[in-house]
Amino acid sequence: MSYKVKTLVASIVLGMAAASNAAEPIKIGVAGPFTGGSAPMGVSMRDGVKLAVSEINAKGGVLGRQLQLVERDDEAKNERGVQVAQELINKEKVVATVGYINTGVALASQRFYQEAKIPVLNNVATGSVVTKQFVAPEHKDNYIFRTAANDTIQSAMIVDEAVVKNKFTKVAILADSTNYGQLGREDLEKTLGAKGIKPVAVEKFNIKDVDMTPQLLKAKQGGAQAVLTYGIGPELAQIANGMEKLGWKVPIIGSWTLSMGNFLDNAGKNGDGATMPQTFIQDPNTPKRKAFIEAYQKAYKVDRMPSAVSAAQGYDSIYLLAAAIKQAGGTDGVKVREALENLNEKVEGVITTYNKPFTHDDHEAIKPGMPVMGLAKGGQIVQAK
Repeated sequence: MSYKVKTLVASIVLGMAAASNAAEPIKIGVAGPFTGGSAPMGVSMRDGVKLAVSEINAKGGVLGRQLQLVERDDEAKNERGVQVAQELINKEKVVATVGYINTGVALASQRFYQEAKIPVLNNVATGSVVTKQFVAPEHKDNYIFRTAANDTIQSAMIVDEAVVKNKFTKVAILADSTNYGQLGREDLEKTLGAKGIKPVAVEKFNIKDVDMTPQLLKAKQGGAQAVLTYGIGPELAQIANGMEKLGWKVPIIGSWTLSMGNFLDNAGKNGDGATMPQTFIQDPNTPKRKAFIEAYQKAYKVDRMPSAVSAAQGYDSIYLLAAAIKQAGGTDGVKVREALENLNEKVEGVITTYNKPFTHDDHEAIKPGMPVMGLAKGGQIVQAK
């Protein structure tokens, strides 16, 4: 074989290798609870993520490569979340992961991404500490980002609704025993304390508890004018139903999870009037939101999203990640993190249009003033007046 032919063959082989390499999909992890009590959040998040990926892939992907999702059910269990993180990083070689619904699972799992210098976009977990696990001075760079309203923002809104708007001076707190519930309770107590208010009762309950009578009686006996909640759908419904049994009706004002489908369905009319912070309400009030809601309904054959907030935050997290990969010119974790911290292009999401949502020292895309108060009404969430 002549030198020219050899050179030609070599260049063809290299060209083919480069072409196959360029066409390799970009693998993104999706971790969340797709079974159990947290499933409405996990499934809605995953389905919002899948919608965004299908839209991006239909337009040619990112850097000429298709996005490929690697889904894992963490079952809302910390130890399972740890296994999933290690599997996605070491076996699947994901370039980033989106997800985490449960604050405890996020805190247990995301250290593996931090060590591997792979970005994580928390799109549902709201514990205030989630994005502060790896900050300066101990850590030069932080790989943990978020597209959900953290509990500092939410507790301020809950207290504002109870104390400023409704002028309540006596409130009770009912929070579940998970990391999520107890960190949220701390934020609520701190925020109430800043207004000179001490709760008349602070009560705890466990996941799967079905009788909230003892906790509600303490709140009632303390003269609570409202019950402030931190929990998830099934147990929150037991609070609403327990009030009905006791013939005691005061407002329920709680974190965003009062919008979960399994709260609305299990509480029925007893849930009406509950208010909660929302980054997204299933209301087609902009063309982008209308298109998103219709696409979700068509793809998953539902009318009401099980958790509209989770779906929207999941959807937006993928668009932000795609913009960062494009800006980084590849999938290197350090460069993708740097791009997220300084996005040049505005990114149109369904929650908002993001204009430099992150900086090196601020990894929270949702800022105070962005969420609104939602109201449970007839099995739906509407914007509170």
